[in-house]
Amino acid sequence: MRIHSALIPPLRGSSIDIHPNARWQQNGVTVAGGNGRGNGINQLSNPYGLYVDDDQTLYVADRSNHRIVEWKSGATSGQVVAGGNGQGSGAHQLSNPYDVIVDKERDSLIICDRSNARVVRWPRRNGTSGETIISNIDCMALTMDENGSLYVADVGKADVGIRNGLTVAGGNGQGNGINQLYNPWGLYVDDDQTLYVADPSNYRIVEWKSGATSGQVVAGGNGEGSGAHQLSNPYDVIVDKERDSLIICDRSNRRVARWPRRNGTSGETIISNIDCMGLTMDENGSLYVTDYGKAEVRRYRRG
Repeated sequence: MRIHSALIPPLRGSSIDIHPNARWQQNGVTVAGGNGRGNGINQLSNPYGLYVDDDQTLYVADRSNHRIVEWKSGATSGQVVAGGNGQGSGAHQLSNPYDVIVDKERDSLIICDRSNARVVRWPRRNGTSGETIISNIDCMALTMDENGSLYVADVGKADVGIRNGLTVAGGNGQGNGINQLYNPWGLYVDDDQTLYVADPSNYRIVEWKSGATSGQVVAGGNGEGSGAHQLSNPYDVIVDKERDSLIICDRSNRRVARWPRRNGTSGETIISNIDCMGLTMDENGSLYVTDYGKAEVRRYRRG
């Protein structure tokens, strides 16, 4: 996976501040989909990445429907804001989009259009087509730092890079070395450009400092398993700064886990029995998780 960084106007803040004693309710509320797998405007089909805006508007990469869907807070159906014109490679189409973020300065969406091997930008409102901003990339996930640099995970190259092509994590072939990644997936970048990579086929989360030539395992890395000290295909990760911890989509263990960010040896399960594919958090500390099996996104408020 390659992470690329591109200097474009700031997209969103990476930091999430949560009360130190925060806990999330175990019974989440469906906020997108939840009406079975399908292509209706109230349905999703294999949802992957997601992004939540300041007003709790949710953007979902609806992979198998080849579209990005916007769900307003409290809405019972969504609105297609990119793609939705059948699977294809036209400027008006998407093919298996895996992730989406919002560029607020340009009021646009940035999308991992994976099967088209490109990253595209679409207008956020009333858009009918997009423009390719990165091509020839096996994009799995993306994020942006506070300076507006875009980071993209390139699964084929087992690295993460920035838009100008600079590799910032991995890039030494697929493998389990500390300077390697293996099918890197979710990304999170901190205020100091420290990068956290969900490295699912190595069953670990790896931290890469800005400018580093190797990473540091900060969660998992103890073989595949269901123990508190293990992960099994972790697909996404975010940072809870108030508790200095990581929140991880531990997909094959059907749980969302919290690990200490520094010197952690094990984690705790905070949500169980969920087919987690992606996660994000809003300004109020509510956690949003895509449940792939149920074709929905659920919100877990702090309890």
